[in-house]
Amino acid sequence: MLFIKCDELRPGMRLAKPIYSKKGVLLYDRATVLKDTQSIENIKSFGLIGLFILEPAEPVPPMTQDDIDFERFQTVMYNEIMEELERIRNKGKQEKFPNICAQIIKSYGNLRKKITFQQALRSEDDYIYKHSLNVAILAAMITHTMNVPLSEQNEAVMAAVIHDIGKLTLPPALQSKQNTTEDERALIDGHEVQGYPIIDEAFSFQPNIKRACNQARKILLDYYNGNPVQGQKTLLAAKVLVVAGIFDKETAVRLEDSPTSEVVVIRNMMKRSDVFDPRVVKGLIDSLNILIPGVSVELNSGEKALVIRTNDDDFLRPTVLSFRDNSIIDLSNRRAYGDLEIVDIMKTMDNRYVMDTDKMKALGIKVEEPDYV
Repeated sequence: MLFIKCDELRPGMRLAKPIYSKKGVLLYDRATVLKDTQSIENIKSFGLIGLFILEPAEPVPPMTQDDIDFERFQTVMYNEIMEELERIRNKGKQEKFPNICAQIIKSYGNLRKKITFQQALRSEDDYIYKHSLNVAILAAMITHTMNVPLSEQNEAVMAAVIHDIGKLTLPPALQSKQNTTEDERALIDGHEVQGYPIIDEAFSFQPNIKRACNQARKILLDYYNGNPVQGQKTLLAAKVLVVAGIFDKETAVRLEDSPTSEVVVIRNMMKRSDVFDPRVVKGLIDSLNILIPGVSVELNSGEKALVIRTNDDDFLRPTVLSFRDNSIIDLSNRRAYGDLEIVDIMKTMDNRYVMDTDKMKALGIKVEEPDYV
């Protein structure tokens, strides 16, 4: 799968991902062939910066119905959030905001299963809107797994959607910049604070929305500047905003930066319980499919392996199949493998491997034969 900028699209290329309208109508399905220049011009008119394209002999990657629904939902809600934030900035009043948050909670704040959190590619121009949407989705899922009252869930989702409205006045390149200097952070912080009067005006009857945004801002400013995080009576919405915000920011897919894997981000959070509330981090872990069967990983021994069974008690210690010798390693067995751990998810999977299906079946693991050996 390749990312191709819209100006570089050519007839004959096949789409790796579907394209939806602002209303969620499927315009181009996966594996659709771009037949002519008119098709390409139509796609350019959607305002996309580029598309994921299948290589000539590449099969269409599998997508579950949940994956398809998630992509469609992101497209629709991204456009609604963009329009609503601009309306609030210009008029100081919300119009569709409660409905937007209610849709997010209805779709992702009541799930009884984990989801695969797919990141859509972002540009400088759409970063804030997509970030706000993703943080809100994560906030809805986290608060649901934490079994908090609906009022607190609603506060967390509302704060997530609105928290970056002040940053929309920043230069686009700075809105989405991953690694910032102290001076740049001070500039960003100033714009964020300038957005609080707008939040005050739009949410005058819900003071906890601005309070949660401000508390989360202070925690993260201390965190990024290397200062001790000040102890305070922090709202749950602020704690959720810190975890969901950092998770989305660091795993985001940008043209100019490589994303950090979910494993690395969560492990780093677990090391800083003063910044990232452990209960909220657990809520995040309990919401997402991360180290699931089929994911390729690298161990601290240098070995590469394939996850074949999850570990609900400690997601960082699943059962894996070593590519080196087809041995099965149960990382939950600390007596045998206490020093062995997963370093990261593999970004590419160049190794060919042969599964020992007899061993896997003996463990009661359902085996699907790989496409290559």
